[in-house]
Amino acid sequence: MSHISSTKEIPVVNSIPTHVAIIMDGNGRWATKRFLPRVAGHVKGVEAVRGVVEACAKRGISFLTLFAFSSENWRRPAEEVSLLMRLFVSALEKEVTKMHANDIRLKVVGDLTRFDTALQNMIFEAEQKTAKNKKLTVTICANYGGRWDVVQAMNKYRTEIPPDQHITEAQLEPYLSMAYAPEPDLFIRTGGETRISNFLLWQLAYSELYFTDTFWPDFDAASLDAAIESYQTRERRFGRTSAQVTGEISK
Repeated sequence: MSHISSTKEIPVVNSIPTHVAIIMDGNGRWATKRFLPRVAGHVKGVEAVRGVVEACAKRGISFLTLFAFSSENWRRPAEEVSLLMRLFVSALEKEVTKMHANDIRLKVVGDLTRFDTALQNMIFEAEQKTAKNKKLTVTICANYGGRWDVVQAMNKYRTEIPPDQHITEAQLEPYLSMAYAPEPDLFIRTGGETRISNFLLWQLAYSELYFTDTFWPDFDAASLDAAIESYQTRERRFGRTSAQVTGEISK
């Protein structure tokens, strides 16, 4: 399935974003603020994921991409990394059947080779079980990095072309880990940080960015609506002038 590149063509703009991508930040700080161990924040964060998935499905959003674990997160204390892996397994065990029943497709992208075999198998089985679902595609980015994504795409592509052949954007895009999804319309980061932190570097070229101080465990349907309302005030020009955009809308 091919999608329009925002640097090559002008995508259709709707009032409700087709694709929302989120960096779920602030679990640890949410817990610390409440004098709780960081694990409590991560557990609460999983509950927030459940609520946002449901809210996206109800609002007609077709793609939701969540940055669960970056390639840089391995630098965290080993105990916390181990906990995050256990939570990942637990969430797969508990949520996949519900997602399937609600016509939700699950995808997991990233360098999964660092995960143990049992977890890799669970991911594969979950993806296979939900592969034909249509209502909403939820992508979990795990051991993912935007630079890794571009490099792995290059490595895959160059095995199929002569070494001296010129590479175009259109030729490389199908090898990116999220080639099945349109580029995000709306990027959200919770927790008060204003960085994209190596997330979807290629795909966020023309996404609208929304930052909120709300910690991820407190991010709910109302928070999502606030982000969408902000998105709806943006003029998405894709390199054009305001007059061009206004003229197109008035036709």
